[in-house]
Amino acid sequence: MQTVLKRQFKTTQCLIFRPLSTLINPKSFLDINFSSLGNVAALDDHKENQLKLIDLDLLARLQHGSHGSICSSYPLNKLISSCATSRSLHTGIQIHSFVIKMGFCPHVYISTALLDMYGKCGVISDAQKLFDETPHRNVITWNSLISGYLHTHFVDFSVELFLEMLRLGIYPTHFTISTVLVGCSQLETLELGEQVHGLSTKFGFLSNVVVCTSLLEMYWKCSNVDDSRRIFDEMSDKNAVVWTSMITGYTQNQQTNIAMCMIKKMLVSGHKADSITYNTLLSSFSNIDDMIHCEQIHGSIIKQGLDSDVYLAVTLVTVYSKCGSSLQDFHKICATLPVRNKITCNAIIAGFSNMGNVEKALGVFSEMRQIGIDTDFFTISSILKVIGVMSSFKEGKQIHSLIVKSGHSSNIYIQNGLISMYAKSGDFDEAKWMFTSMVEHDTVSWNSLLSCYAQHGKGKEAVEVFEEMRNTKVKPDLTTFLIVISACGHVGLVKKGLEYFELMRSNYGSPKVEHYACIVDLYSRAGFLDEAEVFVNKLGMEVGPEVYKALLSACRVHGNKEIGLRMSRKIVDLFPDDPAVYVQVSNILASNGYWDDSARAHNLICSKGIKKKAACSWI
Repeated sequence: MQTVLKRQFKTTQCLIFRPLSTLINPKSFLDINFSSLGNVAALDDHKENQLKLIDLDLLARLQHGSHGSICSSYPLNKLISSCATSRSLHTGIQIHSFVIKMGFCPHVYISTALLDMYGKCGVISDAQKLFDETPHRNVITWNSLISGYLHTHFVDFSVELFLEMLRLGIYPTHFTISTVLVGCSQLETLELGEQVHGLSTKFGFLSNVVVCTSLLEMYWKCSNVDDSRRIFDEMSDKNAVVWTSMITGYTQNQQTNIAMCMIKKMLVSGHKADSITYNTLLSSFSNIDDMIHCEQIHGSIIKQGLDSDVYLAVTLVTVYSKCGSSLQDFHKICATLPVRNKITCNAIIAGFSNMGNVEKALGVFSEMRQIGIDTDFFTISSILKVIGVMSSFKEGKQIHSLIVKSGHSSNIYIQNGLISMYAKSGDFDEAKWMFTSMVEHDTVSWNSLLSCYAQHGKGKEAVEVFEEMRNTKVKPDLTTFLIVISACGHVGLVKKGLEYFELMRSNYGSPKVEHYACIVDLYSRAGFLDEAEVFVNKLGMEVGPEVYKALLSACRVHGNKEIGLRMSRKIVDLFPDDPAVYVQVSNILASNGYWDDSARAHNLICSKGIKKKAACSWI
């Protein structure tokens, strides 16, 4: 590696020594210092605003006198750290060659700073080479490489390096522990995270707020929000970051009500919630039941004077559209947006798309183009979703042409959106052509193509596509299995559907409620209601009402009075507050001639004060 760096020394001389020589003439120092900035900008890969972080005056003062002696290692270390902060790799490499010439390579602090610079600039292979060539290493050197691997998304290597560090008897610092805990969070390895928790207790790091914050984040990212809360409660020093992290933990684990209680406690305790806290909480709201929470948070934002924050305003637009806002209220929210730019227009288009208002979404898109606001990936994605909802082939073709013209056609996310759009429009040939024309596929690509066949009753073709997917390097996810099992149900492939269900359960993760309901549907469509009942009875209450409702609906279709009545009694006992339960029970009783009982089931909705969500029609 040193050989490679020495080759750059001639270029480095032009960069560094030219401004240094001007120190002989103090009167012209400022002029030549500005010209040296131009030299750096010409050689650096980054923009001028990044170069502002580099102390060019310090660069010029590294040497003094005519002999070129270095004052000390501190200014050089500071300069390398500036390159790391500004991600100025080219300048950092040139300074590295200067370090080699001046004989500073054995200096542990200089080597560590260089290693950190390479890691933060994303060149982890050079960081590893430098680490291997460094004769003297301390814990900070190890920390820099561990952090570098984590920064470049080689999380496994980061954890392995930490374990190697422990094997060599090097004691970790609180920074080591917090970095490794971030790695455990990304890998979602709870067992290793618990071991690191034990190690941090042993070394007395639990009094450090950064370590404790990393710990509680590790637990909730591994879906163990209870242990995360225990860490939070045991902390004596809780700042706004800690509170925000705990609130995020609840939102990420679908415990919105507790998250709302937490932010109230946070405000009562004297901590101010910032835009990050509110953004995190708002982003977790996604259905009509969250509307009251959304309005409460919106009120707090206005009260704290944060309503001019464009990112919060955009999040509010998105959340109101997801939580069932009326069209009138949504227009009012859109009117509060502080500026009209690409980001805000994208949010409005996505909002109308979420609300199913296709014409408004297309109108904003058209207006956006007319006033000269550029479209980007997010704009195109939202419009493709809109076109898919309205199943309009003509508009879809026009958008596809625009995508090609604007240069977005090679983006894999846009390509996936096109497959989904053509699939919803019923154009199998175009969807298949779009899929085969892609250079690479991800799980979403395969899922989009599978949905194309599954949604239109082509179950055998969906099975063939799934088997083809299994022969590639792309791994199916839980959504993939939901699609293919549903496709099997539509064409009576019961054995194949059950085979895929067992494959998923064995190798790809625990089934969700949707998968259980899909298996009930698989049995029911084939007329195997007895097998479906046995399957449901084995599951118990924890699967939710959807599974029971699937069987109840099948009993009504097939006219199976016995199983229908048994399920009716069971579902009312288990889920007494679900209005859809009473509607289905009433319907199945009526279909079997029990009109009085059907009326009583329907009247229970009113007597219990349960509100049924109103239906709507496109007509």
